[in-house]
Amino acid sequence: SMKGVILGVNPWVRIVDITHEIPPQDIKRAGFVLNASYSYFPQGTIHVVVVDPGVGSGRKILLVKTSKYFFLAPDNGVLASVYRAHPEAKVYAVTNAQYFRSPVSATFHGRDIFAPVAGYLSKGVPPQNFGPEIREFDRGTVPLPEKKHNTIEGEIVTFDRYGNAITNIPGNWLDPHHAYQIQVGQVVISKISRFFQEVPRGTPLAFIGSGNTLELSVHGGSAKEEMGLKIGDRIRIYTEGFHEQ
Repeated sequence: SMKGVILGVNPWVRIVDITHEIPPQDIKRAGFVLNASYSYFPQGTIHVVVVDPGVGSGRKILLVKTSKYFFLAPDNGVLASVYRAHPEAKVYAVTNAQYFRSPVSATFHGRDIFAPVAGYLSKGVPPQNFGPEIREFDRGTVPLPEKKHNTIEGEIVTFDRYGNAITNIPGNWLDPHHAYQIQVGQVVISKISRFFQEVPRGTPLAFIGSGNTLELSVHGGSAKEEMGLKIGDRIRIYTEGFHEQ
């Protein structure tokens, strides 16, 4: 129904689904997937994020404009990485009911507010027409990795559908040819692998994922289940030095 509303406003718009596999109410996972995806889209793309546990409450709906993109999202911190990467972004509270469907459902703002606003925005309606620019909003939190004298520390930020643990440690902080001690809980991994078959089935491994961050996996299995991992678990990498690009 959201696509129908958007196309009803602008029949010529192209709609692309990034994912429909975000676990219910998982704001952090939604933010991670968005951050890993949005920069590959062409300039002027409107990114609509409807992971909205607070739907129907007093939470704001935001329209964010960066130098290249627009984002429509609830004010719940899901755009934390966008705010951090684009401090120049302008943020507007979406309040102008002229651009909403009527009546507005208390539980389906995606259809009745996000979708029509996205449609009108795609037709060139200026961001300020949807509501006032604001400076007070939920900037969320982005867990940051740390470099210390002979260690790198980070944490698990999410899991993919296969149970691979995705961390916040940038891949360009690590040299795949260097020997490391990568510790999470009681598990120690001694190197960065290039692909799963470098280790026997059932063996934990670490590799640089497609999002250019360190990931933990089990060859032929789920790191989440078999290593007992969870979001927020700390990762510590011991080394005498690390390679920066």
